[in-house]
Amino acid sequence: MTSASESVRDWLDRVSTRFARFATPARVLLDVSAWVVAIAIAIYLRFGLTFEDAPSLWYLKVTPIVGGLQILFGLATGLYRRRWRYGSFDEVAALALTAALTTGTMYGLNEFYFETRPIPQSAVLVGGVLGLMLMAACRYVWRLVLEKVRRPDARVAEKMLVYGAGEGGVQSVTAMLRNRDSPYLPVGLLDDDPGKQRLSIMGVPMLGRQADLARAVERTGATSLLFAVPSADSKRILEMRDLAVQHGLALKVLPSVSELFGHAVNEHDIRDLTEEDLLGRHQVETDVAQIADYLSGQRVLVTGAGGSIGSELCRQLVQFGVADLLMLDRDESALHQVQLSISGRAMLDTPDTILADIRDEARIRQVFAQRRPQVVFHAAALKHLPLLEQYPDEAYKSNVLGSLNVLRASELAGVEVFVNISTDKAANPISVLGYSKRVAERLTAAVGASAAAGTYLSVRFGNVLGSRGSVLTTFRNQVAHGGPITVTDRNVMRYFITIPESVQLVIQAGAIGESGEVLVLDMGEPILIYDVAKTLAEQADPPTDIVITGLRPGEKLHEELFGSGEIDERPRHRLISQAPVPPLDPAHVEQLSTDPAAQMLAWCNLSPDVSREPQVQ
Repeated sequence: MTSASESVRDWLDRVSTRFARFATPARVLLDVSAWVVAIAIAIYLRFGLTFEDAPSLWYLKVTPIVGGLQILFGLATGLYRRRWRYGSFDEVAALALTAALTTGTMYGLNEFYFETRPIPQSAVLVGGVLGLMLMAACRYVWRLVLEKVRRPDARVAEKMLVYGAGEGGVQSVTAMLRNRDSPYLPVGLLDDDPGKQRLSIMGVPMLGRQADLARAVERTGATSLLFAVPSADSKRILEMRDLAVQHGLALKVLPSVSELFGHAVNEHDIRDLTEEDLLGRHQVETDVAQIADYLSGQRVLVTGAGGSIGSELCRQLVQFGVADLLMLDRDESALHQVQLSISGRAMLDTPDTILADIRDEARIRQVFAQRRPQVVFHAAALKHLPLLEQYPDEAYKSNVLGSLNVLRASELAGVEVFVNISTDKAANPISVLGYSKRVAERLTAAVGASAAAGTYLSVRFGNVLGSRGSVLTTFRNQVAHGGPITVTDRNVMRYFITIPESVQLVIQAGAIGESGEVLVLDMGEPILIYDVAKTLAEQADPPTDIVITGLRPGEKLHEELFGSGEIDERPRHRLISQAPVPPLDPAHVEQLSTDPAAQMLAWCNLSPDVSREPQVQ
């Protein structure tokens, strides 16, 4: 039985291929044939279900005229010029218009041109309706044939249940059933919307709600579950993952709404669950006009341009028509990589790459004096918490003095917008990293308080997915080496955001922020790191263990986004909070004691002091 079915499929496939070579002539022939049959039926009905009294000779003369009119108007409306896929809904309007023009013209000829009507006018009108119906029927049948040919082979494709009968689910089912090589065959739908319980998509039936998953699996023999809700948050995805595991199903998902923007879902979008899916999905709404207003035609400098955040900043900034993009970093290999990613070549012989260390005050002042940037994104920093706990003087040199060097040079050069990239560890800090970044926020606010300065602000966010040294990178490397995955504590939670999303919000922050503020990016709900480790451990081949190592010095169990006294107020953007920062006189930080960590903590808590403007040499 199966081999016979396959033979039919192969034959239909060959017919479909051959038909494609003669598509337009075949379409014309089918439509003209439909008219011939339609007129014959109309005359048969008109003369009492018999052809005995029908004017057969005139009928033979009329049919070529009708066929010619159909071809003429079909070309005029685009019906026969391959504007639409045969049998598609897009073709319906042209088909109806062509049939109406053909019928109307024939009616006029029958009324005013022929001395004797070759066929009754009622037969013309009925024939027009029947002709349209028959032409549409031909298309519908052919569409069913093609869908049958393109349907995945049930013996090879993986049987899949689809949860979510919204637009994502409909597009997913349609894409799978129209591709014979699809690795998935949809066998049933699930949705908790009562209005969709009688729905069927291309013959795939609705089998109930989420609670009916076990019965649907037993009925269909499905081995995987597609969660076709691109707008779902991480909590919902985690629930579906646990449900799929409970019923022995492999969970598949669609990309997020922002990833899908600009194209329809296809079978290639269906993928395994990733850690990023569990760490939150954010739909960033960027006001492109507002951004372009302060970036277009400007000289923009990015420090730390070779880093994870800095390099993505550079890639996105070129989209906004900046006059010059100046990429500064002390790592020549990193500069090579970012230039290559932007222009496709990396000769490192162009003025857009600047090799310099923010610790070198004289060099930084020289760069700013020569290049005169108008907008600065300060992303250069040391960021690894455990290392900075061991070497706090290095955090001071880069994150405090280095930032001060860039701030002073920016003020001297007349920078109009300065955005300091900070971290959530600066909110109520307990680590050297947090201390140093909080001091940098306060120094930025101090320069922003100067009457001659432009807009100087800081932007604060948490862990960035995919950045070098991030928890995901560490976990993946541990899995690749056979495990175990190390987690500091089962209850440790962190905020996460992707690199592109964080950069979009950083750029937006530069457009809406005011001097002396810290802008805090909304990263959704904090994520339990152990859940991420669990997902990776279960997906590893073979599965690996998870080892709890204990919190490290300076590490919080739960990160905070706001420090004491900071309020979550979002006056200008729904994903960006704005809070004032108490300024810190730069004179206080120019000398370091023998205990760098304690000294930086003291600067974090020092009362605001802007009795004099920041000193510049």
